[in-house]
Amino acid sequence: MTIAPELPSTATPEFLELEITSRCQLTCSSHCYAEAGPTRDHGSMTADDWMRVLDQAAAGGTKIVQFIGGEPTLHPAFTELVGHALDLGLRVQVFSNLYRVRAQHWALFAHPQVSLGTSYYSDDPAEHDAITGRTGSHDSTRANIAEAVRRGIPVKVGIIHMRDGQRTQQALAEMRTLGVQRVHIDNVRAVGNAAQAGLPIPSTSELCGRCADGKAAILPDGKVAPCVLGRFLPAGDVKASALSAVFTSAQWRQVAASIPRRRGKGCTPDEDSCMPSPGKQVTACNPDNDGSDCSPAETPACNPAYDE
Repeated sequence: MTIAPELPSTATPEFLELEITSRCQLTCSSHCYAEAGPTRDHGSMTADDWMRVLDQAAAGGTKIVQFIGGEPTLHPAFTELVGHALDLGLRVQVFSNLYRVRAQHWALFAHPQVSLGTSYYSDDPAEHDAITGRTGSHDSTRANIAEAVRRGIPVKVGIIHMRDGQRTQQALAEMRTLGVQRVHIDNVRAVGNAAQAGLPIPSTSELCGRCADGKAAILPDGKVAPCVLGRFLPAGDVKASALSAVFTSAQWRQVAASIPRRRGKGCTPDEDSCMPSPGKQVTACNPDNDGSDCSPAETPACNPAYDE
């Protein structure tokens, strides 16, 4: 199919989430927004398609790309895609479950323009493993978080609060003891498996209010959404159109306009000022410092729910 010509560079968001696969070693049946799992595939986007997206993103003014899934490191072209993004001068975030990390990936994560994000659920191995559906996932993820800290690799951890009695506060303390500087608690969102588990039907009320504001997501089939959580709001297709054509389309404008905007009192786009104070639970998405299944993005926006 012929790709539409590029339009003015100002059309392309500064931050793009690239959901390059739906495959994951874990089976988080109660909350995974992407409904990922071991039997899922990498979608219809080829490595060449993703390379083209990266080229257009860099040419259009994108500054940061996040590789996400599923588990992005399972994609056969993961290393090449990250390398290409770095060659283009883009900052790279990798949102991984950190269940398994190959030696070659540690070397990649150590690049000065790369950072890591992951989700964590409990300091209790049994509780954590019950949530992920994978025995041993707690010990593996915890060990790899500690290894990232030891190597000086920036890592942000989002602790997903899903149910009463969950040891989320203890997990928060555990991460701080390990030396993780960027960690917070977020509530599960009614998207994907969480919606199927009995939470409300996905709606814009589940979003942070800053989706489509300088950010967008591209899903494994090439569909464009305002963010990975806003996957129920299709806003274009990069297999049929260039990025800039998508982001100047009436469909994109309509989707962006449908998202209620919310901003917290006193919050600024400075990432430190938007960090929750120790022991304080964040109850809505924090686009600035997120590392959770809320919206694992690090965008120039503040936490709309944070009250001074």
